[in-house]
Amino acid sequence: MKNRFLKGGIATVIVLTTLAFTNTKKEVDVESSEVTWRGEKVTGSHHGTIELESGYLMMEDEKIVGGEFVMDMSTITVTDLSGENKGKLEGHLKSDDFFGVKNHPTSKLVITSAASKGNGVYGIVGNLTIKNETHPITFDLKMNEDSASTELTIDRSKYNVRYGSGSFFDNLGDKTIYDNFELDVNLKF
Repeated sequence: MKNRFLKGGIATVIVLTTLAFTNTKKEVDVESSEVTWRGEKVTGSHHGTIELESGYLMMEDEKIVGGEFVMDMSTITVTDLSGENKGKLEGHLKSDDFFGVKNHPTSKLVITSAASKGNGVYGIVGNLTIKNETHPITFDLKMNEDSASTELTIDRSKYNVRYGSGSFFDNLGDKTIYDNFELDVNLKF
């Protein structure tokens, strides 16, 4: 009798422990999610969109513990221009001067850790890869039941995107393009 109770108790503890630490994958609805970008230069700015190819958050006890997001760099669009100027800028952004999408069709963010700050806000630590260059990145992410949002500032020069950068080229004057660009990310699950 004592042996039966011991065996049953151990089995119950194993099952409860497994349930308590089960990770779940929360897939992003890439069709409903939106990523917008904004880049600035001395004489103004441009903005547009980039599509997510895939993405998910790893959840444990309804808290973020990891995740991965892949951007389809061939989908970079410019939304503040039209006609020939729109086409020229989109082509330039896809060229080797910027993101080189022929050789680097995707960029990836891997979340390595997340800490709850309360009220659905998480401090995120991750690795961002653009043009096969990987660097750490930190940001806050606001999480709701069926959505998440964040704003990221990325220094393009760290990822070998140096065209028009005053950090690498002298005498650019009003042709200088600032190194930092912004991503406004709205995820739907």
